[in-house]
Amino acid sequence: MTQTQHKPPAVSDAVRRDSYLRSTLANPLGMAATIVLCLVVIVAIFAPLLAPNDPTYVTIFKVNGVPGDGYLLGGDGSGRDILSRLIYGARNTLMGVTIATSVAMLVGVTMGVTAGYFGGPMEHIATWISDALMSLPALIVLLALYKTLGSSIHYSMAIFGVLLSPGFYRLTRNLVNAVKNELYIDAARVSGLSDLRIIRCHILLAVRAPIIIQVSIVAGISIVMQAGLEFLGLGDPTMPTWGGMLQDAFANLYVAPTSVYWPGLSIALTVASLVLLANALRDRMQHGGVRRHRDVPPQTRTIIAPEGAAQSDVLLSVSNLVVGYPGDEGWRHVAKGVNLSLNRGEILGLVGESGSGKTQTAFSVLRLLSKGGRILDGTITFDGTELSSLSDREIVAFRGKRISYVPQEPMSNLDPCFRIGFQLMEPLQTVLGLNRTEARARALDLLRRVGLPDPKRVFDSYPHQVSGGMAQRVLIAGAISCNPDLLIADEPTTALDVTVQAEILELLREIQRDTGMAILIVTHNFGVVADLCDHVAVMQNGQIVEVNDVNTLFSSPKHNYTRSLLAAILNDKSTRNYTMPQTSEALS
Repeated sequence: MTQTQHKPPAVSDAVRRDSYLRSTLANPLGMAATIVLCLVVIVAIFAPLLAPNDPTYVTIFKVNGVPGDGYLLGGDGSGRDILSRLIYGARNTLMGVTIATSVAMLVGVTMGVTAGYFGGPMEHIATWISDALMSLPALIVLLALYKTLGSSIHYSMAIFGVLLSPGFYRLTRNLVNAVKNELYIDAARVSGLSDLRIIRCHILLAVRAPIIIQVSIVAGISIVMQAGLEFLGLGDPTMPTWGGMLQDAFANLYVAPTSVYWPGLSIALTVASLVLLANALRDRMQHGGVRRHRDVPPQTRTIIAPEGAAQSDVLLSVSNLVVGYPGDEGWRHVAKGVNLSLNRGEILGLVGESGSGKTQTAFSVLRLLSKGGRILDGTITFDGTELSSLSDREIVAFRGKRISYVPQEPMSNLDPCFRIGFQLMEPLQTVLGLNRTEARARALDLLRRVGLPDPKRVFDSYPHQVSGGMAQRVLIAGAISCNPDLLIADEPTTALDVTVQAEILELLREIQRDTGMAILIVTHNFGVVADLCDHVAVMQNGQIVEVNDVNTLFSSPKHNYTRSLLAAILNDKSTRNYTMPQTSEALS
């Protein structure tokens, strides 16, 4: 057994973020908009209780009557109570706006997310439909359909919602295209999450702020359009709405000029409040809420790791792997007949200069090649299963649960929209089927296991509130959360300083000894290879040029390319069980 006293650096202050409501109300314009909209909604809901009179009851002696005598705001052109109709008009107007906005958002966002995330023919078809809808003049279409739809303003608003959906589609598609290639989305795929869950939990959350702004814009446009249709007489005259009241007031403008104020002010205040509230929510989402800090002293913990022996049977076998991307003159090969073999419990280093095909080989095992990439030839056999022939749905069962991944650039691989605890719990609930309580307990245990000083604080923190070394430990915790058989680590120490690099390598070594998992580490750093690996495969221009155990490779390299790589490291540094010749030149 090995026993190590480990005292990591203190975690940044834990942050408790204020709720959206509190942050919005802290903004004066947001608070004013919230109050106005709440009043409108309350009035609409409780219209029967608040209206002093029946909105359809006619008193012939109060046609265009002045305020007073039971009619607080006077009578309209038919002798009906303006105040009662204004109250009931809020209900009917908001109902029409809700229909139009909901239809536009449902159609547009669904098309935009699907087209942006999956691309290809689906995006072409959706864009064609969107362009066709945008070419139609909404008002003329609604006027043309008036005879078919009848006087129901609700049907008209539903059609209007479809005509407004291209705005949501184009916005959502562009936002998703910008987000879908982020590293934290790739990390979610590696964790074994389905496309639907990634879209629901990561994509939509990342693009929600602009969509909310679009909702406010569409809601305001819908109020104005509904009022315009009713002003033209296309609504139901028996249903009190703000647009219908505006039409009646305009018809009697010279007789009762003040009657136009009430529906006009109601429309203007509601539209303005929608825009102001959406802007306040956008500011909260993009800049965060008020933070309240609390100090928790760092703790020292002892790591005890039992010694373990690796099994000798082959876990991963890559044979004659050819990976290519489409180019101007056919396929451009980035892996050219790669052959690799990794035993259970073994650590294999895949080394080579940048662009040699190391990462593409690792991504081929995960079946996560970039857009256009394809396995053109060869086999990838994992524990007896041929991975290259599996469907996209079948390969998901291996990611996260059997094969996990630790990426480089740890801060870019954590979703900034979620707390770290949520991101650790998500694959535990999805892949392992744990309930929320079990997933939380296991996530805290994983954070403790990877040497973080205060797991609870890190669990409750957002990614930007932890250091790069802590973020890398979090990613390692996520990678081992489902007890995988194979861990692929892609340059896990590149973005870290030297001290933290040593801690991460020691952590990987302890985890490997404790669990017996196999590790494929992709690196260009021979120091990492000498410190961690059992065997090494050297890669040049998409081909494996030498495979050897680590001691033999350092003491007796066989390929000229391997010798040139070794000649490029410092001459006064010692490797494990081997010292570089003191006469070689330092080329670093």
